[in-house]
Amino acid sequence: MMRKCQCHADPGTMKMLRLRSPSIFSLNQEMQCTVRLLDDSEISCNIQRDTRGQFLLDHVCNHYSLLEKDYFGIRYVDPEKQRHWLDPSKAVVKQMKCVQPYTMCFRVKFYPQEPIKIKEELTRYLLYLQLKRDLNHGRLLCPFADAAYLGACIVQAEIGDHDADEHPADFIGDFKLFPKQSPKLERKIIEIYQNELRGQCPALAELNLLQRAHTLDTYGVDPHPCKDFTGVTAFLGFTARGFVVFQGNKRIHLLKWADVSKFKFDGKTFYVIGVQREKKLVLTFHTSTPAACKHLWKCGVENQAFYKCAKSSQIKTASSSNIFFKGTRFRYSGRVAKEVIEASSKIQRDPPVVHRSSRSFNSLSHKQLIMNMEPLLPVLSSTKENRDTSEVELEGREGNFTETAEAESAASAAGVEEEGRHVEEEETACSLTISDTAYNPCASVLPTPVEEGQGGMDFLFQSPGRLLKELHADPEVQAELRREREWELVEETGGIWDLKSKTCVFLFKQMLGVLGEK
Repeated sequence: MMRKCQCHADPGTMKMLRLRSPSIFSLNQEMQCTVRLLDDSEISCNIQRDTRGQFLLDHVCNHYSLLEKDYFGIRYVDPEKQRHWLDPSKAVVKQMKCVQPYTMCFRVKFYPQEPIKIKEELTRYLLYLQLKRDLNHGRLLCPFADAAYLGACIVQAEIGDHDADEHPADFIGDFKLFPKQSPKLERKIIEIYQNELRGQCPALAELNLLQRAHTLDTYGVDPHPCKDFTGVTAFLGFTARGFVVFQGNKRIHLLKWADVSKFKFDGKTFYVIGVQREKKLVLTFHTSTPAACKHLWKCGVENQAFYKCAKSSQIKTASSSNIFFKGTRFRYSGRVAKEVIEASSKIQRDPPVVHRSSRSFNSLSHKQLIMNMEPLLPVLSSTKENRDTSEVELEGREGNFTETAEAESAASAAGVEEEGRHVEEEETACSLTISDTAYNPCASVLPTPVEEGQGGMDFLFQSPGRLLKELHADPEVQAELRREREWELVEETGGIWDLKSKTCVFLFKQMLGVLGEK
């Protein structure tokens, strides 16, 4: 009887069953992946269908001999030009929706809050390469004085001390440092380069750049283009300090991680829920596509977990909605910032050689090139102690500092932090000018990139500002926000589990058809 059924089976059904059963050959089939590194060089490797993202990340880190790898990630672009971070816990093939061969990029994912706490010179060099890219693409926007200093640090790190015989008067023009590089800025770069940075080896010049860059408001920002409920374009970002919003040349919002409750999204609408001045705050933004909104939400969840949690065991699974059995669920699975710093402090090995690309070392010995960066500390001038971000003058110094000098520096920094705390709290509640020019990073580096010839930022948004205003004023939208606030109030009072248990019982009874029974 069984044979008869098999003989008379529909041929189409049998063919479908064969297709759904992958052969051993298809499972073992290798696919080529190319990963572009921070210096634009490339490495390739072969993966199988079940290879997870962690394999690729480890492959790149082994190529560098990199131990402090939690700051880095691999990102890719799907066929719709939406960028994503490769999930280390999932298979690469299931995440990549483009045709082979796969091409990805190795980039800094979480920017260290204090670069001086990075243990190894190699890690600092890779962070330096990322910041150099951020400057060139307009993501690391800063005031004129800071831009000149950062540019001078790059020149000193790349070519060493100034040599009048080898460097003509206009040699800075050969360096593509910023999207818009004016003659005035180039003259200031040369002035700082010749007078303040002479004698610094590449490692120290790079460290001084990191120390200045991490004080800027745009440090670590991966700008997500959005529109607020009035239809005005804004760039959202997540930094070590918290959630930030830029419009024009101003930072209009800074919500510290301690004040951020959660992130949510629904379609193209992104919500930031937090507390400011002891009052509930709900910020609403609109993205170009649902995929862009989901990517923005996942970035927010990961950054909040990395910077806010004291240890990875405290990380909870985030949901895009408070409604039970609804929405996207996601959990960051890596180590948090405090754990990474603690692990770095325990590294015990001879520092690996840093292979810098395309450099000219006229006055540096081989010993200086491979030296351990631990003894090198930048000297902070007094102007740095009296402000929060811009107008810092850093002067590098080689050699070892005594324990007394280090103790005095730590005590001074602690006093400055205490004195500037009140000023910083005031700045978070009001807008802050970050530059003379508007924040407008290159469209090619945005998480949702577009071609410059397609209309730039406006091309990302099909809905005019008037429709966004109407959406925000929609009674249904307002009613949904009220329900969300009521649900959060119930959650804060501890009644959330009772509601969820009752919901489970209700659904179970409904499935069994005994809804009216007790």
